[in-house]
Amino acid sequence: MKQLSFKNRIASHYIITTALLIFVVFFVIYSIVKLSVYNHVNSDISKEVNSHLNEIEIKNNSFYLIHAKEWEEREHNTVEVNPVFIQFLNKKGEVFEKSPNLKNETLFFDKNIADNVLFDTKILNNKIRQIQVPIFQNDRIIGYLMIAMSLEGASMVLQNLSEILIIAYPLILLILFLIARFIAGRSIKPISAIIETSNIITKDNLKSRIPLPQKQDELYVLSQTINKLLDRIETAVERERQFTSDASHELRTPLTVIKGTLEVLVRKPRNQEEYQDKINYCVKEVNRLNNLVDQLLLLARFENQSVQIESISLDTIILDVISRFSAVIQAKNIQVITPFPNEMFVKSDRYLASTIIENIVSNAIRYSNENGQLIIRLTESGGRISCHISDTGIGIPKEDLEKIFHPFYRSKASNHPEIKGTGLGLSIVNRLCKLLNISIAVTSQEHIGTQVTLNFD
Repeated sequence: MKQLSFKNRIASHYIITTALLIFVVFFVIYSIVKLSVYNHVNSDISKEVNSHLNEIEIKNNSFYLIHAKEWEEREHNTVEVNPVFIQFLNKKGEVFEKSPNLKNETLFFDKNIADNVLFDTKILNNKIRQIQVPIFQNDRIIGYLMIAMSLEGASMVLQNLSEILIIAYPLILLILFLIARFIAGRSIKPISAIIETSNIITKDNLKSRIPLPQKQDELYVLSQTINKLLDRIETAVERERQFTSDASHELRTPLTVIKGTLEVLVRKPRNQEEYQDKINYCVKEVNRLNNLVDQLLLLARFENQSVQIESISLDTIILDVISRFSAVIQAKNIQVITPFPNEMFVKSDRYLASTIIENIVSNAIRYSNENGQLIIRLTESGGRISCHISDTGIGIPKEDLEKIFHPFYRSKASNHPEIKGTGLGLSIVNRLCKLLNISIAVTSQEHIGTQVTLNFD
């Protein structure tokens, strides 16, 4: 079975709800009109009853009309639009007087109907509304006054009204369906734009964006959200491309150097010192390549890294990290200052937190000048513990601070060829901080130093 389009489904749901509402409204209108018509007829019959009860006189267990001739000459002699039929019965149930407009007909006395109750019946196949009013003398029924009024006019009004409502009902629904379908089509027009834009977006074409509707409604928010999603996807894809390009370049460079060195080495015989020098150079490049591969694997592994949250001592981790770099620290004569007032604990993953601090300290030592300073402070404010790692190194230009977390990015690497690195350290730090919900902030000034602040929530 073919599914309805979204536009037709909206229109259908609207019409179903509207159909129920209109049906209730039409039913109420018909009921009110019917009630009003019957109330009008009932009121007229009640007036006739009161009027005719005042025109009879009761005597000796019988009754008679006071002005019989005048009564016969009144409006009952002719059939009106809503004629009133009058009939009197004696105590034996025999008709002894009736209005001339009944002619040869009589009103049917129904013993099963309670007294003074209005009910519908027929005379000559014409609908009438009738009442049977008992006439009492000393609490004894001595006869009946029967009054009826034609319902032909009321029936015609109700029939015409019902026909109009029955004809109007489907027409109104049809018109409303077309209007609803048109409005729904215009309302979901941005969805069509979303579909068209989505169809032209590929991995090679991520520049297209969904045009935002003029009205800032739910569809506007949806379009805006999808555009932001496309922005993030485009950024991620561009970073992936850049990462792939940089990774291939970084991997190719040491391989090319090793290959070139070995090719030169085998062109002609060398002495022992030249062989040793070239081999040592190749070993360094292999070590660099091995370090690069390790960091790439580390970066990839952290994409789906599971965390084990526990209470860890930050100052203990920092001291362990510093001890690993003791040889480099001594070689560059860097003064390490760790003013820890007391032991501070945070809830985090021990291994990942150690990796974050190790990468930051490694960068601080690598980019610090000889005889420089490395200051690591732990502070607590409002239940939040912060770790501040400062160095007196070469610093980072202000315009490069936003790029330092990109993979393989190294600020002004060509100005400092003596400082080796892969540009993956801070990228790893950034990803781990997001994984552990640690906020990181970097401030720096060229030729003065850099400070990295980690806030543990």
